[in-house]
Amino acid sequence: MNENEADTGLRARLIEVGVDLVSTAGAQVLTLREIARRAGVSHGAPRRYFPTHLELLSAIARRGFADLGARATEALGDGGASPRARLTTLGRVYLDFAFTQPGMYELMFRHDLLESGKLGLRETSLPLFGVLVDLVGRARPEADAALVAGALWANLHGIAQLWGWGSLQLATGATDFVPLLDAALDAHLGPEER
Repeated sequence: MNENEADTGLRARLIEVGVDLVSTAGAQVLTLREIARRAGVSHGAPRRYFPTHLELLSAIARRGFADLGARATEALGDGGASPRARLTTLGRVYLDFAFTQPGMYELMFRHDLLESGKLGLRETSLPLFGVLVDLVGRARPEADAALVAGALWANLHGIAQLWGWGSLQLATGATDFVPLLDAALDAHLGPEER
């Protein structure tokens, strides 16, 4: 193995360790020192590949956005369903990701901890929002699709956060998040035609 391959391998290992760490222990434990320790390298080794802590966190978050994007692409399929049905699917994928990957989900949206202009993070995160805007535009052609999509996204994010904390279950008595998703879609797109 040459030096370039070793560098690429260690860089990838640091990211992989960070992904595993955030998945099992949450975003709050993602320190350079802890990632280096778990990767079996000196605590200064990550700085060779990631000059700042924020850059390493951004590389880890990029993997989360790629994973969420892949899940959404797979779930949305060939696009044969109506825009409303596809938005429901996208909302379920988004919320399921938030509930099953809470540490990664938290990190992905902590822009105070990330350098979104570096390491392709913005290029990884924005296409999914673009899908949301496109589907909203198809469902509500008369609306400003970006604004409605932004409001819908904020609503989904709120459902994810409040459900994760147990607040929505307490306040609404809900035992499933799907009715909340349906209500959010109705609020932003109008009631579904039956």
